[in-house]
Amino acid sequence: MECEQNEQSDEELMMSYGDGNADAFEILYQRYKTPLYRFVQRQCYKQTVDELFQDIWLKVINARNSYQVTASFKTWLYHMARNRIIDQYRKNNIRIIDNNIDDIDTVENTSIAQPEKQLHTQTQYQTLLEAISELPPDQKEAFLLREEAGLNIEQIAETCGINAETAKSRLRYAIKKLRKKIGDSDYA
Repeated sequence: MECEQNEQSDEELMMSYGDGNADAFEILYQRYKTPLYRFVQRQCYKQTVDELFQDIWLKVINARNSYQVTASFKTWLYHMARNRIIDQYRKNNIRIIDNNIDDIDTVENTSIAQPEKQLHTQTQYQTLLEAISELPPDQKEAFLLREEAGLNIEQIAETCGINAETAKSRLRYAIKKLRKKIGDSDYA
């Protein structure tokens, strides 16, 4: 039964959760907890990340009975997360987004046997995080939705309530600025 649930679409799982299947929620949570947490973490002050993350999942739980498939679950989830982050900014009268660079985990799966390579990789990673934190908020959001959430241009546009050309433009400018800042053409 659990294997069958793992093969279900996100939308099917959410509908199943609405019908009382708690295991369906657990599968959704496992699928999205890490990228969603990173998305929130890279846009908020570290004091509020855990609270916002929990609030977003609480909203998912509370929406289980009224959830309708009008968009992909992923788009719906990140739209909800984006709105919750915006609400937090408004509540605290915040305009500039902090990146929590000091609080982000170091690069995973690096070999202790290669300290020079590990140091170089961590330095590149830190440089990228700093470059992301310096992006204008709209470009940063588009970039994180693409890279952390895995959303395509149309999903980014739907999540942000903008047209696809604007989403594409924000993403293009973000990538251009990141390339200039880090001098690396691997990010496309």
